[in-house]
Parts: sequence; C-alpha cells; structure tokens
Amino acid sequence: MSAPSSAPLGVVEPGSVPSAVVAATKDKLSANDKTNQKNVHGFIAGVFSGVTKMAVGHPFDTMKVRMQTAGNNRFHGLWHCVTETLKKEGPRAFYKGATPPLIGWAFMDSVMLGSLSYYKLILQGGDPNVKLTPFWCGIAGIGAGVTVSFVATPIEHVKARLQVQYDAKTKIYAGPIDCARQLVRNNGITGLWKGLVGTLWFRSSFFVWWGSYEIYSTEMRKRTNMSEAAINFWAAGMAAQSFWFFAFPCDVVKNKIMTQPDVKNPPFPTLISGFKHVYRTDGLRGFYRGFLPCFLRAFPTNACALTSFELAMRWLRKMEE
Repeated sequence: MSAPSSAPLGVVEPGSVPSAVVAATKDKLSANDKTNQKNVHGFIAGVFSGVTKMAVGHPFDTMKVRMQTAGNNRFHGLWHCVTETLKKEGPRAFYKGATPPLIGWAFMDSVMLGSLSYYKLILQGGDPNVKLTPFWCGIAGIGAGVTVSFVATPIEHVKARLQVQYDAKTKIYAGPIDCARQLVRNNGITGLWKGLVGTLWFRSSFFVWWGSYEIYSTEMRKRTNMSEAAINFWAAGMAAQSFWFFAFPCDVVKNKIMTQPDVKNPPFPTLISGFKHVYRTDGLRGFYRGFLPCFLRAFPTNACALTSFELAMRWLRKMEE
C-alpha cells in the first residue's frame, strides 16, 4: 500500500500533472495574452489615425460647420466661405477649434477603431483570421459608432461652437476650456452632451462606412495588384465618401442643435424639431448645405487616417513576432 500524499488538500504535487496538460494550459494562456494584445493594438493605432485626421481635415471641417450653421446671406458657396474667412480672419481661422479635435480625435479614433477591432473579434468568435462579410463589418461599425458617441459629443460640441465665432462681435468663448466651462455653468454638466441623440444617429451610420470599406477593399484585392497600403488608402477614401453622402443630413441637424444659443427655450429642443426647421427654411437642399467641403475633405482625410491606422496595426503585429 502506497504512503498517503503529504500535499495539502487542493494542491497538486509536482510531477502529478501530465506534461500534455501543462503544455495545453501554457498554450491557452499564451493565446489569451495574444488576444488581449490584439485588442489593445486597435486603441493604440487609433491615436495615429486621430492625429492624422485633425492635421489633414480640420480646415475642411471648419468650412463645413460654418456653411451648415450660417444663415443664407452670409456665404454664397464654398469658395465665398473660404475667401471671406481668409480676408477677414486670416489662414489661422481654418484651424479655429483645433485644440479639441487634436486631443479629441486622437482619443475618439482610439475609442472608435479600438472598439471596432474588439467588436469584430467578438463577431469572429475570437479568431482574427475569420473573414467577416460586409454586413457584419457594418454591424461592428454600428457598435463602434454608438460607443464613441458618448466620447465624441462633448468634443464636437465645443469644437462646433468655437468654429462659428467669426469675429469679435460673435466671440463668446476665449478657448475650448472657457467654452466647456460656460456650457456647464449655463446648462449643467449634461450641457456638454447636447446633441447626443443626433450624434448617436449620425454615428450609427458607420454601418455604411465599414460595410462599404470591406466591399471596396475586397474587390481591390481581387481585381488589382496594388499594395495593401494603397488598398487601405483608396478603400478608406471611397468608404468615407459613401458614408458622408448617407449621413450628412443628420450631421447638419446635429450641428445646428449644438451651436444654438444657451436659452431656456432653444429653437431646436429635439432632433425632430431640428429636421423640421431645416426642411421648413431651406427645403431638402438644406440637408446638404456645406456638403461640398465635407465631400472634398472626406477622401484625403480618412484615406490618410485609416492608412496610418492600418500601418500602425501592421507595425504593432510585427513587434510581437
């Protein structure tokens, strides 16, 4: 009869566990570590995307917001908006409100692209090698859009208010911090999130962005000999333009809600009232006021941003090897 084990209850003596079980456990832990690293990669690479987006796209964005929110008599078109801004405020005016997106877009794209990578991995069942259809890429895009909306709303709210300060007469805020402080003072902390419903609706349209990006990139891989970076660039640019054509009306209303005066009974208390106002005053054309600078901005800004994201992701994967 063998002597009883001296090991405490619940503790396995060395050598009593088969080596195969130990190896399998190590493999599983290693796989979990790699999965966690991949999840973090999307958030890190998103910072590169956000910084690129601000540098390339902010002047276009300023023109877009000004044309969306100005009255009919201020600007007669994009070129008039550009020349009037240059003449009266100088080239620095194109980067008005740039501080929030410099910090904000880096953070927003980190959250958006990081959560997109995370939702994709969930839909892939944890295996990044599983190819998702455009529909499921779009579903991951909705998840990412909803997630980032809670971060994006206060940043875009402050940015929009700074962008529509044309001169000393219309200047209310000394800068982004002063703008945020006044919004909280006038409306409470929730005032920073004015326009959240519009942002949620607008960013849910990421279904179009990421679904079309998958279609464009897949077709390019089939039909061309372009490098992966070139495919990322062209597919991202076209996907961004597809997205903006679909989502622009909601962006118009969202910005009108965000830039309306801080009064007890605002002109557009709800998203629906904002849509009604635009239609009543400008008809269907009003929903695409400021579309040209947005459309011109969409391709280079997002093509460069997503290319930098994909390059960063590939670099991070290479660092693992």
